[in-house]
Amino acid sequence: MVVAGRQKSVAFFIALGVGLISVILLLYIGWVILNWRNGILLVLSVLLVAMVISGLVLNTIFLVREIRRNEQHNAFINAVTHELKTPVASIRLYLETLQTRDVDEAKRQEFYGTMLEDSDRLLSTIEQILRTGRVGSATNKLNVAPVDLGGVVEDCLTRARTLHRVSPEALSYVAGPPVTILGDQEEVRAAVSNLIDNAVKYSGAEVNVRVETANVDGKYASVRVSDQGAGIPKAELKRIFKRFYRVPGPLASRVKGTGLGLYIVRSVAKRHGGLAWAESQGPGRGSTFVLQFPIVK
Repeated sequence: MVVAGRQKSVAFFIALGVGLISVILLLYIGWVILNWRNGILLVLSVLLVAMVISGLVLNTIFLVREIRRNEQHNAFINAVTHELKTPVASIRLYLETLQTRDVDEAKRQEFYGTMLEDSDRLLSTIEQILRTGRVGSATNKLNVAPVDLGGVVEDCLTRARTLHRVSPEALSYVAGPPVTILGDQEEVRAAVSNLIDNAVKYSGAEVNVRVETANVDGKYASVRVSDQGAGIPKAELKRIFKRFYRVPGPLASRVKGTGLGLYIVRSVAKRHGGLAWAESQGPGRGSTFVLQFPIVK
């Protein structure tokens, strides 16, 4: 209901702008027909109408953008609230159970393991939000050092297999020649992890993710993360890297996320003088994300 209301607001402002421009054009055309001999007044009227129409167009664009931005912010707040509340509620439930009931040792250890997983999830969400502020700040300096990109990718794959509980075959790795980049290892690790996590989450029930590293013309080290999942409409390939943005549709409501992961990926790439982009043939045909960093020479 809220989304439908916002869509109606966007449609209203667009219709209002189009309506006002149409009225102005009709009045202007009528005025020109009646006063076509007054050359100076005609020129001035052309300028005035152009200014009014430009103002209306800009006003409509800014209003629509503001509505969409508020919509994205609200979606982000809802997602973060869910991501924070769910593990906290789970941890509290297990603690109350341990406090009020006699639990055998095996079950107790199982509870501890679940609470640790929930606390890791909570910490991951908080770190994601904090990292968004760091990578988006021009004043935050990089802790630059030589980074073995292949080693970072292997660490991220190991983490993802444990976190998402998938088999080694579900996350395959094709290693290219060893490459070293100059960068902030924690930021590079965060970018690669976000790409792998996204690929797993959007793969659906059957996870089949392929990660490749390569040396591109001796200038760039690339990481390609490909999945056989939901795919991305071509019109959304650039938008998905915006902060808070998630591709609209039923899948966005089923897949957990804050809309910050790909924003972090592109921000990290830019801070390191690299590139990040997405490729997809469309919905249902999988997607590939590419991350490139300059190679140390």
